[in-house]
Amino acid sequence: MSGNKDSDGGWRKFVWNSEKGEFLGRTGSSWRKYSIFFPPSSNQAITPSVNVLTVFICLTQTRRCLSGLSHTPRSEKSEISFKMSEAGTYEKYINTVKELLKLYDLENQNNLDHYEDCGDTPGPYKDRSDGQDPPGQKKSCRFQKTLLESCSGKDDDTFGFKQGNPCLIVKLNRIVNYRPRVRLLNDTLPEGLKGKSFTNLIPIHCKNKREEDATKIGEIKYYGFSEGGVVGFPLQYYPYYGKQLHGKYLQPLVAIQFTNLTLGEELRIECKVYGDNIYYNEKDRYQGRFDVKFTVNS
Repeated sequence: MSGNKDSDGGWRKFVWNSEKGEFLGRTGSSWRKYSIFFPPSSNQAITPSVNVLTVFICLTQTRRCLSGLSHTPRSEKSEISFKMSEAGTYEKYINTVKELLKLYDLENQNNLDHYEDCGDTPGPYKDRSDGQDPPGQKKSCRFQKTLLESCSGKDDDTFGFKQGNPCLIVKLNRIVNYRPRVRLLNDTLPEGLKGKSFTNLIPIHCKNKREEDATKIGEIKYYGFSEGGVVGFPLQYYPYYGKQLHGKYLQPLVAIQFTNLTLGEELRIECKVYGDNIYYNEKDRYQGRFDVKFTVNS
C-alpha cells in the first residue's frame, strides 16, 4: 500500500475486509479457534474487544487519538532546565532516555518469531492482517537505535546534556490499525520541509515557538530514518495491530538535538509531525505536536 494512496486510515478495511472475509482482522474460522484458545472467562479474551473499542474511540475522537506525539525526557509542564557543570541537574533526564532506549537493545529484538528486518530506508506499509493463530504472533520491524547517531547513547551517555546540546527522543503514539498518511501538498509544509521529496515518511520539524527566540535556538539536528533529506517516521512500521496481536511491537524513533541553544534564557520550541491525517489542537499540547521549554545554564 502506498503512503500516497487516499484512504480513511485503514479502519474500514480493518472492521470488514471483504477481499479476505475478515472481521476485525480475523476470519470466521480464526475467531472460532480464538474462542477455543481463549474461552470467554479468560482475561485475554477481553483484549480484542478493548482494541476494537480503541478503534471506535479513535473514530469519534480522531484528532486526539490518531496523532499523539510524545518525547523523552519529559518533565512537569514540559520544562527542561539544567546546568551543564552539575550532573545532578540533568541526571533524571538522561536516566529516562536510557530507560526508553534499553527497550531497543538489539539483544531484545533477536527473536526471529517476533522481529524482522524491514530495510534501512523508508518503505510502504507492512500489511500483516493474515488472521494467524495463536494471537500475539505478528512480527514487528526491528529498530536499530544506532540510527539516532549522537543521540543513541553509544558515544555520549549524557545524550548531549553535559555539553549543553540536549537530545529529545520522539515517537508517535500507538493506535490500533492506524496508517499515518503522507502529506501531498508540499506548499502546506514549513519552510524547512518545502521542496523536499518523500513518499514513505511522516516528517517532523521543530522551530522557535516565540518570535523573539528566532535567533536564539541555533541549529537543530534530526536523526533516524531519512528520505529526500528529511527525517521522520517510516511507513513500514505501520499499522500496529494491538497488544494481543502485536505484543512485541516497537515504535520507530526520531532523535532531535539542539546544538546551540542560547545559555541562561528560557527558550520555547515547538515540534510538529506532518501528515494528511494528523491534526493539531492548541488545547492539547501533544496532539500532532508538542512544545518544550529549555533553560540551559553553564
